[in-house]
Amino acid sequence: MEKLISCFRKRPDAVARLICFPWAGGGSIHYARWGNVLNNSIEVLAVKLPGRESRAKEPFFENMQQIVDELLHVLLPLLKEKPFALFGHSFGAYTSYAVAEALKKTHNIEPVHIFLSGASAPYSEVRMNAAKRSDLSDEQFLEWLTSIGGTPPELLANQEVLRLFLPALKADLHVVENYQCVRPVSPFLSCPITCVDGKEDVPHDLQAWKEITAGDFTITMLEGSHFYLKDPRNERIILDFITKNLEMSGMDYL
Repeated sequence: MEKLISCFRKRPDAVARLICFPWAGGGSIHYARWGNVLNNSIEVLAVKLPGRESRAKEPFFENMQQIVDELLHVLLPLLKEKPFALFGHSFGAYTSYAVAEALKKTHNIEPVHIFLSGASAPYSEVRMNAAKRSDLSDEQFLEWLTSIGGTPPELLANQEVLRLFLPALKADLHVVENYQCVRPVSPFLSCPITCVDGKEDVPHDLQAWKEITAGDFTITMLEGSHFYLKDPRNERIILDFITKNLEMSGMDYL
């Protein structure tokens, strides 16, 4: 459990759990600290993938199925205990989708809410036609990374840090760029889905996410580009929305 999950504040009496999936190349700390901010009704579990943080010596996963298999093996008992929601930004949105699909189709379990950020639906034409980045040279890759914003300039200028950071980012992009996903014929979920995105990010096909659920579906656009959620004002909006929806979902579950 500790190998896969960062949990800064354990809350056994929480109404619901929030499972957070990192963006490409990301770690667990950004989300884990949400556990110190959200109230006692929500326990935050932030996922740590191989090749970073305390798992730095482990080889990167090569495909989405490896990620799903590990997560379900470790988390399934917890997900049966009480209501849970999923949050994922960019690469994390695709991981959220893959996990939700496996949970529903294999175990007939689904979240009480899914929050998807900064990504087109995996089966949408926008995503299918997106340029592949993981095979770019380091120089081209850094140019693209600079263009989307969100990465501190001092990090991009530090060759030693880049040597550690770029492999994880490219490995995650390789996973998502090779993730094959069939457009659902009909919704396989019933839970609400909320999509959030930055107004200045490249356009994403958010509406296509509606096809996976028969439940409520909403889209919220906030100021900023791809990493809009790092802005403290946007983060507060997101956390307030998560709190409101999970507390209500937990009451409905009882």
